[in-house]
Amino acid sequence: MRLGLALGYWGRGPDPGHLDLAREAERLGYDSVWTAEAWGSDAFTPLTWIAAHTTRIRLGTAVAQMAARTPTATAMHALTLDHLSGGRMMLGLGLSGPQVVEGWYGRPFPASPLTATREYVDVIRQVLRREAPVEVEGRFHPLPYRGADAVGIGKALKPITHPLRATLPVLLGAEGPKNIAQTTRIADGWLPLYWSPLRTDVYAASLTGLPADFVIAPMARARVCDDVAEGLLPVKAMLGFYIGGMGHAARNFHADLMARMGFEAEAHRVQELFLAGRKEEAVRAVPDAFADEISLIGPRERIAERLDLWRKGPVTDLLITAPDPHTLRVLADLNS
Repeated sequence: MRLGLALGYWGRGPDPGHLDLAREAERLGYDSVWTAEAWGSDAFTPLTWIAAHTTRIRLGTAVAQMAARTPTATAMHALTLDHLSGGRMMLGLGLSGPQVVEGWYGRPFPASPLTATREYVDVIRQVLRREAPVEVEGRFHPLPYRGADAVGIGKALKPITHPLRATLPVLLGAEGPKNIAQTTRIADGWLPLYWSPLRTDVYAASLTGLPADFVIAPMARARVCDDVAEGLLPVKAMLGFYIGGMGHAARNFHADLMARMGFEAEAHRVQELFLAGRKEEAVRAVPDAFADEISLIGPRERIAERLDLWRKGPVTDLLITAPDPHTLRVLADLNS
């Protein structure tokens, strides 16, 4: 099982420690480093900055939001950074949810998310292969565009720049069972939002017949500390925000996922408290058991035992969100 460093997206501003963490991860032998975006910092610019200050570690987006860019624009970002980094780029994509897609990007959330995702990936694959001008008779991403408001002279094109790799890896952040199953068919890997090594059966039906070399790369917050309960607080805060605030009361993919993982009543309670403005209570309502299952928190010996559970399942890459270099070093040592 390879280790990666997940840096996420910025909060109020850039984290001054991120570059040092990425360089330390490279020194320790971590395989990859990943950036993200929500409705603030973008995913590609920080990754390019990291690429310029490293030499070996692979570079991934986990995730870049599909609604933020047309698929050809995303392919341009990926092939450009792949060239500049010497072939280290991995493109992780996510659909996001209706509140962000319609509220931030000003676009309709696709009525058929699976179809929209499939078309998006198809366009990117065509750009990277550069075998012919890109053409898709798509419902959501038609190329060339021939809608009722089109001028009518759109021309199918292929990229001027020759991509460095036609096989640049494309991974998808998918949560629903059908979306995960499709991911195994159209992508090179899957980026689970939550993964519990104690509940792999939740995903079993969607992961049947995996292709060779298919990547499964969940994120897990890690921290070496003596007080497990205190160490879990940032995990619970993250879960409270995602389950309570990252979606509408009637349509929240993160809350749905927590429910499928065996915590349905708790997910509804967290959502109810968060949407009522009782955010601190929402965080406290996140079960310690759930937060603990999807993270690696505690003394070194405890983390070592729990890391063995992650290795026994289908996970190929564990993307660590770690607040300090010491935790990165301990995990590198335990995984060697």
